[in-house]
Amino acid sequence: MNSVKSLIVVVAILLQSADTSAKVQQRQAELAYSPPFYPSPWMDPEADGWADAYAQAKDFVSQMTLLEKVNITTGVGWESEVCVGNVGSVPRLGLHKNLCLQDSPLGVRFADWVSAFPAGLTAAATFDRDLMYKRGLAMGEEHRGKGIDIQLGPVAGPIGRAPTGGRNWEGFSPDPVLTGVGMAETIKGIQDAGVIACAKHYIANEQEHFRQSGEAQGYGFNISESMSSNIDDKTLHELYLWPFADAVKAGVGSFMCSYQQINNSYGCQNSKIMNDILKNELGFQGFVMSDWGAHHTGVGAAVAGLDMSMPGDTAFSSGLSFWGTNLTLAVLNGTMPLYRLDDMAMRIMAAYFKVGRTVDEPYPNFSSWSRDTFGYVHAGAEEGYQQINFHVDVRGEHAALIREVAAKGTVLLKNTGALPLDKPRFLAVIGEDAGPNLNGPNGCADRGCDNGTLAMGWGSGTADFPYLVTPDTALQNQALADGSRYESILDNYATSQIEALVSQAFSTPIVFVNADSGEGYISVDGNEGDRNNLTLWHSGDELIKNVSSLNNNTIVVIHSVGPTLLTEWYDNPNITAILWAGLPGQESGNSIVDVLYGKVNPAGRTPFTWGATRESYGTDVLYEANNGEGAPQDDFTEGSFIDYRHFDRTNATPIYEFGFGLSYTTFEYANLNIVEGSAEPYVPTTGSSPAAPIIGSSNYSTNLEDYAFPSDQLDYVTRYIYPYLNTTSSAAEASQDPFYGQTAEEFLPPNATSSDPIPYTPAGGAPGGNPGLYEVLYTVTADITNTGSVAGDEVPQLYLSLGGPDDPPVVLRGFDRLSLEPGETATFSVDLTHRDLSNWDTVAQDWVISDFPKTVYVGRSSRKLDLQAPLP
Repeated sequence: MNSVKSLIVVVAILLQSADTSAKVQQRQAELAYSPPFYPSPWMDPEADGWADAYAQAKDFVSQMTLLEKVNITTGVGWESEVCVGNVGSVPRLGLHKNLCLQDSPLGVRFADWVSAFPAGLTAAATFDRDLMYKRGLAMGEEHRGKGIDIQLGPVAGPIGRAPTGGRNWEGFSPDPVLTGVGMAETIKGIQDAGVIACAKHYIANEQEHFRQSGEAQGYGFNISESMSSNIDDKTLHELYLWPFADAVKAGVGSFMCSYQQINNSYGCQNSKIMNDILKNELGFQGFVMSDWGAHHTGVGAAVAGLDMSMPGDTAFSSGLSFWGTNLTLAVLNGTMPLYRLDDMAMRIMAAYFKVGRTVDEPYPNFSSWSRDTFGYVHAGAEEGYQQINFHVDVRGEHAALIREVAAKGTVLLKNTGALPLDKPRFLAVIGEDAGPNLNGPNGCADRGCDNGTLAMGWGSGTADFPYLVTPDTALQNQALADGSRYESILDNYATSQIEALVSQAFSTPIVFVNADSGEGYISVDGNEGDRNNLTLWHSGDELIKNVSSLNNNTIVVIHSVGPTLLTEWYDNPNITAILWAGLPGQESGNSIVDVLYGKVNPAGRTPFTWGATRESYGTDVLYEANNGEGAPQDDFTEGSFIDYRHFDRTNATPIYEFGFGLSYTTFEYANLNIVEGSAEPYVPTTGSSPAAPIIGSSNYSTNLEDYAFPSDQLDYVTRYIYPYLNTTSSAAEASQDPFYGQTAEEFLPPNATSSDPIPYTPAGGAPGGNPGLYEVLYTVTADITNTGSVAGDEVPQLYLSLGGPDDPPVVLRGFDRLSLEPGETATFSVDLTHRDLSNWDTVAQDWVISDFPKTVYVGRSSRKLDLQAPLP
């Protein structure tokens, strides 16, 4: 993939503004380019972890007809069934239900009697692999209990390139290793529950502005195509692809390709990204689905690596599809190779069987489109009236886990002795963020507002709260139990009342503030998904400054989707404690009480950097179109230098660095030791795949009459997407595609339909990449001792300097969360693999360990590195 440092301008479009001064819109003269890679790799029957699932899938798919194969690859259309996404069924072979795909990465969206889990960002802040797994397992159990086959999460895109990015909170961290661990553990948990996980949004999907041209047009932007994330090969591998590789290695069953373009090729038809990197290099054996509305073409998307169209229609409720009927016709007219359809069906069914699902799984017991007990099963068409909601409670004992994750993901940023609280005489709680949304916790659709305490962002990555324990409720309960006096003011602008309250003797004010963001189809207070700035919402900064000017023991709690600017007040001596409580989910109040009162000794670590200014991050959202009416061009010229890597490179001093977090006890680091492993030398993968297999019979009728809609067997549902032909008068009329009739040679790239063996890439060879990448080259250990007087957790972190002039000063390569009693010592241990020590070589197209000297650091954050030693 070529460099993104494109030559900008030469073409200018002069637009006359209201005041007659000329505006200049620049059009980029040379655009980043994504080279083609064809054909689309087919499954490996012996891939690690997939052999049994492949055998089951082969047995099933080999019995399927052409129509049945098309049916399970194409969504039935928006609101055509009860889930946000459904593909067709195969009742002849016992698979009677439509496979159900449902949001979200933090719980079951659009359903009752489900849990609202902490967001991925908060889970990452725990730095606790076990909790990440348990959270994934619990979410998977709830999805399975609702009859869902595929959970649409977890998220590694966005990774968090820009701190203002609207959906950063759905993922884990701008560090690829922390995000990779979050992805792998969450996937294992979800799939151990018997539900297919979905790694999304693949790839470089880093902002909401311009992600979809239609959405941007709705906000007044005159663009004809979605934006392009322009990214070089080295940056792609060393940063954005890293956690997705971990997802593949963890055995994830599905991927979701993203809305925007990558190097000016749409994510869901980008053959370089899907065919070459995901399926060839990373050896991904599952299926790739489109994001909802990210499917832009028919056969072109299939041969580029797309396996499932979601939600199936060209536009929501259009009744038209790029696939469905058109995919059936494409096989019949020879533009779509049968082996590719076979492979699509194989990948879907192998992922299904891999997690232990059978053909007779129960139907979904809820409807995404109504809470009524009875309603239309085909909501969009208002057809099929029946019971649609069975109100099944799937929450189990998950509230305790949610509370634990939220508390252990809370980061103590500052504490001069105010915490932990011990029966304070008078607790004064200040701020709207401590209280409820007056319209209820689910009073805004998809949480599209910022009223009351913030416990999740907005958009499709949400779930309905079964309840929401506010900080005000939980703190009052604790105060009553302690015999403390308690008052709260839940209006940020009740200035005189607030001043009178916090000025009283013995008052301990806790000020709650927040900053929100979400998905681009919702705008909140002018924030079109992405945040407009990094300041606190609802005049939160002024609220803090006002309270702390009157009280010298002010405690601040921040609920936010990422970093906010603390510069104006964080070092005020009257502010005695600052906590970041992230997006804690339904147990918000209880979890913050656990930390404030010392029931949980804080050990959360900030999964991002807190900079002094917005500019200090070096990256930001592209807010204005910069390519005329064409696709906006977002050039990732910073390379892998985002978040702490950028701060380190520029020697900028953050307010709180990545990985930072305080405790109520103290720890000592000692005895760094490095032991060289006995790994075999790394060998680049060579050779080629077998030729494309045909699964089952390659004989099928080409008579259009055999594919007509079976009106004697099925009732036709309006706007439902079927694999059948609605007319057999001609293929062109059945297609409804104005360009129907072109041959594959006319509209597809060379080799797109080839069934010849595909050469392996040096970095490939197995799910996750070349197995040699994961060979252990060194094991690093250090002793961690609790030198304080109370029990607590410590999060030692291992950073590595790769040594090259173009490398970040340090990169995270390992961490652990250790629970230690006073005086207790534990050993921190990290295995360093070939991959950990490597850089991506764009010429060799492989991971290569450079000759530069490498140094290992172990410490308590990215800037507090207690121990160091050179790698031998």
